[in-house]
Amino acid sequence: MESYPRQCVAGDKVFIEEIGNELEKIDLIRIGHPRPNEFIESPLVVEGQARGSWFFEGDFPVILTDWDGLIIAETYATAQSDWLTEEFVRFKTEIEFDKSELYNRGALILQKDNPSGLPENDDALEIPIFFK
Repeated sequence: MESYPRQCVAGDKVFIEEIGNELEKIDLIRIGHPRPNEFIESPLVVEGQARGSWFFEGDFPVILTDWDGLIIAETYATAQSDWLTEEFVRFKTEIEFDKSELYNRGALILQKDNPSGLPENDDALEIPIFFK
């Protein structure tokens, strides 16, 4: 039987694929590309849908980190239509980066834009990726 995230049962142990917090954020933001655990290369096109409240002035921050959280690249994803809604709005961006020479894994972080600066308004979708 298929499941998401993928699971493997070996005797009395269960192994579950790490997909970040995608399922926890599915009612707020949905990423179409890249998918969790996908191999990526520069330039990377990032696209998906987010609730209008995820944006501020039509965009939100996108951060690419290496295996230990070091920021490799930053950019902004831009709404592809009117973001002044509570509905889902398509977004897109392209991010260029130099891949980590030490490890091939990292994370793509799509941060909710928080102009208030208040920590209680912070939110983010974080998905694991691999560098080609």
